[in-house]
Amino acid sequence: MTADMVDTTEGEAAGGRGAAGAKRAADGARWAPGDHVLWRYRDNADAGRFHICRPMTVVQDTDELLAVWMAPGTACIKPVLADGTPVHREPLSTRYTKPRRTARDHWFGTGVLKLARPGDPWSVWLFWERGWQFKNWYVNLEEPRRRWAGGIDSEDHFLDICVFPDRHWEWRDEDEFAQAQRDGLMTAAQAAEVRSAGRAAIAQISAWRAPYADGWEDWRPDPAWGVPRLPADWDRAPERLRSRGSEVKRRE
Repeated sequence: MTADMVDTTEGEAAGGRGAAGAKRAADGARWAPGDHVLWRYRDNADAGRFHICRPMTVVQDTDELLAVWMAPGTACIKPVLADGTPVHREPLSTRYTKPRRTARDHWFGTGVLKLARPGDPWSVWLFWERGWQFKNWYVNLEEPRRRWAGGIDSEDHFLDICVFPDRHWEWRDEDEFAQAQRDGLMTAAQAAEVRSAGRAAIAQISAWRAPYADGWEDWRPDPAWGVPRLPADWDRAPERLRSRGSEVKRRE
């Protein structure tokens, strides 16, 4: 399941709050719990275009960790084929070559908690079944995130890792990872970097370090939080990237 493959269902945006958080971020301050931000992914074929956008509620924002919550029913943006076909229904051989567009949708099912440490080329997502039965962690390999006043931006790297409560793990989407290379969306050198990042993530899993040992599976959202709205200008260019506490890992 790459970042654009999570099931959603059509719907309209809900109201929300975010101006206070954007002002804090613009002033260089950390976001506060309850602030609304956008979690976006750039198109792998066009880095100047965003094709995924998810309004999130900030849970925690420190020098060590950004934690954000996507509530059930959140209005979001996802890629679809030009004729509206969901991406995951297209055969793998043509999944990344057929023309695409973006579509407005609703997050389907239970919510998702996303955890991201500055500089890590991955984020860790927590999924629950209905009734808050914990299901699994999901390591989404991605470009280290760039922070701006309204949220964070990244680019998905296709390959992922699923981590289960009994602590065993599995590679996911290796077929998509290979197809992306065949279709020219990733060079051999880039693919080697991604695979290396995956091994680094697995080392943390094997040692059962943070965030797996931190009890996030028992976390619950504040019932007073509303569902963030999807702004009309969700794909706007960042006003400026934040330098203080940026999540970008500089490449030599």
